[in-house]
Amino acid sequence: MSQLWEITLAGVIRHMAEKYPDSDCVCYRDKPFRYTYSGFLGHVNAVAKGFLALGIRKGDHVAIWSTNYPEWIVTMFATATIGAVMVTVNTNYKTAEAEYLLRQSDTNTLILMKGFKDSDYVGSVYELAPEMIGARAGEWESRRLPRLKRVIYLDGGEPDGMISWDTLAKLGESVSDGELEAAYDACGAHDVVNIQYTSGTTGFPKGVMLTHYNIVNDGMYIGDNMALTNRDRLCIPVPFFHCFGCVLGITACVTHGAAMVPVDHFNPAVVMETIQAERCTAVHGVPTMFNMMLSHPDFDKYDFSSLRTGIMAGSPCPVKDMTGVIERMNMREVTICYGLTEASPVCTQTNAAEDMERRVSTIGRSLPNMECAVVDPETFEELPDGVPGEFVVRGFNVMKGYYNMPEATAQVITPDGWLRSGDVCNRDADGYFRVEGRIKDMIIRGGENIYPMELENSFRVNPKIHDVQVVSVPDERFGEEVCACIQLKPGGEMDADEFRNYTLERIARHKVPRYVVFVDEMPMNAAGKIQKYKLRQLAAARLGLAPEGE
Repeated sequence: MSQLWEITLAGVIRHMAEKYPDSDCVCYRDKPFRYTYSGFLGHVNAVAKGFLALGIRKGDHVAIWSTNYPEWIVTMFATATIGAVMVTVNTNYKTAEAEYLLRQSDTNTLILMKGFKDSDYVGSVYELAPEMIGARAGEWESRRLPRLKRVIYLDGGEPDGMISWDTLAKLGESVSDGELEAAYDACGAHDVVNIQYTSGTTGFPKGVMLTHYNIVNDGMYIGDNMALTNRDRLCIPVPFFHCFGCVLGITACVTHGAAMVPVDHFNPAVVMETIQAERCTAVHGVPTMFNMMLSHPDFDKYDFSSLRTGIMAGSPCPVKDMTGVIERMNMREVTICYGLTEASPVCTQTNAAEDMERRVSTIGRSLPNMECAVVDPETFEELPDGVPGEFVVRGFNVMKGYYNMPEATAQVITPDGWLRSGDVCNRDADGYFRVEGRIKDMIIRGGENIYPMELENSFRVNPKIHDVQVVSVPDERFGEEVCACIQLKPGGEMDADEFRNYTLERIARHKVPRYVVFVDEMPMNAAGKIQKYKLRQLAAARLGLAPEGE
């Protein structure tokens, strides 16, 4: 069993800069940002000094609101160097959501880009802190965000009330090496290093407090299962603000001396061009991302011969997509992960050497040095292999808690340290886990438990169907009824009767969807996860049924 590292995130970079000084660390295809490990460490230290010059100290909360900019990675390690806590901000947030996060997290420093897609980040900040307009940096106080003291701007220039990122290294020249080392030495492996907000598909997002120890060791084991070395180059098109980009991407790379090859935001053509040009050996993505690449009209124009591995995670993996990435993208050692932000995030994973059947039908086995179990969600008694129940985990990877939410923390972490996932899983005799769905997504029809994922996997093999999600809708007789939300392939034609006849050949009659709703696309959050609560609301509205309160 691998030894757990008692080391900070900044300590990892220092270790790798000594071990692999001339190996590539960060390589952007479309930005002038390419560093070896030794060069990256020097850049991180310069920015960390800049943070100290601004007055940022250990325990301060520094939020970053941007896509996969180079400065995002630098901030992650510079804050870790001085003991500040980086707070990740969803790139899709609008003004009200940003206000909630900044207030709830007690952020005192915000780093941001101009905006992304239809979100104007600068406009949002000025709406929340109009006192900044016409003021110089450090000479304003926000009534709505009283803890916010400084805003650092990434896109060149200095908008009203903000500091330009480009000035940080110059400001840091006033800070001595001794001051930097004193700040570094004051950090411990069990200090909180990130606050990562859950996606908030229901209710308000919660700030998950993760320590250096949490994410360094989780990243190490993730990379071990991918057989990463300093010769690997990982393309990272998944968002950094999500654990997928931050831990499965960045941290897995730096714990193995591998090169990070980020993409600012997902675009199938850009990702494929980056893989080819940078000779990437690995790429991460949710199934939807891989599907978009595999179905891209120019797919066959790109060279994927350098690829070896990567991770497909974030939502259930359709067999056709897994087969496609192995056979058409050369990712013969692709792995599957399962986890949740509160668990740093990965709990189980297949490894690069396992057979196709394991990688298609399971989410792998427990990572080392953690306990994973399946329990009765009511009694918390451990269930026998093959019996579905709630997945729980205990070990080095469990979060410190939700920031400023002790009651919410107590609801998910038991007194003896088990983290409740809310997911329905089962485990086989060899220790491999399978996900059945969310406990809240489980449909109870007249006392019968129906697991949507089982039905979805059965229905997706229909050649006319691009994707299908099964949700519950209210029913007076049975309490809940089964509804299939179907996205057809381009040019595909199917009506509800044809679909039901198709399902009757494959599943028990009581599981056959009573309702069928056709949609143009599936609602997703920024991490690529299907938002089933929106599908439930849409289906109830289309069918004239009372909407569920969520």
